[in-house]
Amino acid sequence: MQWLKTMLNQAVIDHGKNVLQSTMAILCIDTMPVGEMLPLLSEHISEQQITYLTLLGNKTRAEVLAQYGADDDASEPTILALLADFQRVRLSRYKIEQALHAILKVLDNQGFEVILLLSHVRFHGLHTANAMLLEPERLIPPLVASIVGGHQVGVILPQPEFQAGQEAKWGRLYMSPVYGLANPLTQDDDALVATGRKMLDQGADVLVLDSPCYHTKHRDLLQKALDVPVLLSNSLVARLASEIMN
Repeated sequence: MQWLKTMLNQAVIDHGKNVLQSTMAILCIDTMPVGEMLPLLSEHISEQQITYLTLLGNKTRAEVLAQYGADDDASEPTILALLADFQRVRLSRYKIEQALHAILKVLDNQGFEVILLLSHVRFHGLHTANAMLLEPERLIPPLVASIVGGHQVGVILPQPEFQAGQEAKWGRLYMSPVYGLANPLTQDDDALVATGRKMLDQGADVLVLDSPCYHTKHRDLLQKALDVPVLLSNSLVARLASEIMN
């Protein structure tokens, strides 16, 4: 468990405060930008009450592969993670899940009211005894379904690999969504707008930016360029967390 103590200690250094004073923990598996989410949260919560931790973001590629790399067994479930070098790597889902169980157990005993897990993967069996655990992959689909009603949704994703499991994820929508790809880490704004326009041509009248790599600027860009409602998963989660904290 030394790796977990090190990670928590680094969080204290990064934020210049004791984790025990925090009210919310934002836990990321990989290198995910939270800079856009923090202002949304801090509208209702003091930033001093928020602690950010990352499982993989401070590790080298060699360290990550040594600790969480998938075995050679082709049947082993895997996930894609974004490392500090902004390159993705395929890791063992089981090893990541076990690490999350250990982290959540420690955080749950630290007095946090809310633990927000930022991930594009829906894990199973994660739980907390005291803190409220918010998992966007579990919360966002029914929330979006309640907002859009009978409208045709277009879901924008950064990677084709993320499309696995989307049918089950969006099963509550009135109509199956159409999908588009636009990666803000490797493509420019024009590519994002082109993707959105193509989805409108396919019948979509509401767009959903469904990855932590999309920011409010991407939402605003699409709304202005295409004159269409755009939902940003990060923003929805931040608002939900803020409501819970107040």
